[in-house]
Amino acid sequence: MFHLVYPIYLDFNRTTPLAPSVLEAMQGYWTHHFLLPGQEHPQARAVAESLEYARENVATMVGCEAFEIVFTGSGTEANNLAILGAAAAAKHPRGHILVSALEHESVCDTAASLAQWGWDVDTVACERDGIVDPARFEEAFRDGTKLVCIQAANPILGTVQRVREIADLCHARGIAVHCDATQVFGKLSFDVAMLRADTVAISGHKFYGPKGTGALYVRRGYPLSAVSFGESREMGLRPGAENVPGWIGLGAAASLAHNASDDASIAMTRLRDHLAASIRNVIDPATVLCESSERLSNTLTIELPAGARQLQRAARELIFATAMSASPADEMTRSLLAIGRTENQIGKTVRFSLGWTTSHDQIDRVVELLAEAVEVTAR
Repeated sequence: MFHLVYPIYLDFNRTTPLAPSVLEAMQGYWTHHFLLPGQEHPQARAVAESLEYARENVATMVGCEAFEIVFTGSGTEANNLAILGAAAAAKHPRGHILVSALEHESVCDTAASLAQWGWDVDTVACERDGIVDPARFEEAFRDGTKLVCIQAANPILGTVQRVREIADLCHARGIAVHCDATQVFGKLSFDVAMLRADTVAISGHKFYGPKGTGALYVRRGYPLSAVSFGESREMGLRPGAENVPGWIGLGAAASLAHNASDDASIAMTRLRDHLAASIRNVIDPATVLCESSERLSNTLTIELPAGARQLQRAARELIFATAMSASPADEMTRSLLAIGRTENQIGKTVRFSLGWTTSHDQIDRVVELLAEAVEVTAR
């Protein structure tokens, strides 16, 4: 595997390091194999074949056919394409969209942008356990509902959503489903058959691939229109020159995640639970959020008896997540507000997200540093 030279890094839900094997796979495409796949040269055909192999690797990880994978520049772009492309493809110029209260900005803001074109956008609340009850979506359906957006897992709370149940309810009413699944790959083993969503967003840098890469799964036969224009690429859904090195790296990371997710999930679950138990042994009170819900194997969000930002300053050897602002609310603030946490509680909440490189010794050191930081801030 690989090792980090940073202080103890526990913010893997935000971004991950590039795996050495992924970097190695990309190297030749920066220089020697620099041609675009559409050029009329034998070397370009070799590049095209490599790119299709990368697409097949992503498809294998997702559990679909290679032609159902559209490469993008990020998970954010994939979310934009899924939502705006669905609206553009709708037979009627206006409609109704439902998004969960836990969605990433690239979902909720993109959906909100459709209001200027006459679309109605409603937010579906979640429960205090961080789960969006499928019944809440069903209650919010109306005759004009065209699209539902529900994430696979929340990066702040770690909660895994009941996407399949929601998708079944939607499809029974002829409503399309988009799922932002950027947080699950490399942490959980699943495929699109489990989700039954019509489109699924993927982000390379969340599972040890290169930044600036992503993909969108588009179910066979699902109507989706392009929302940016130029030279037609990626099944006509994305114009512009292909990011060959990046997408080769995305394919290599997908292969790595597909093969390593099961073992990594088991190891990270043990470390996450060890971290929670150890913190509770030395810090009181310490409240784990959404503990009874199904959660990502690597994610622990916990309220401590000290200000989170103060803890960050006192424990400089650690990198972890805290809420950054109340106005405008960042993703962590919005997720915590969605489950009913107060501003005071949010100010004391930290999010640890473990990775493949996290060790037992690091977890023990984290607990020591946290205990010291709590003591310092209490003086």
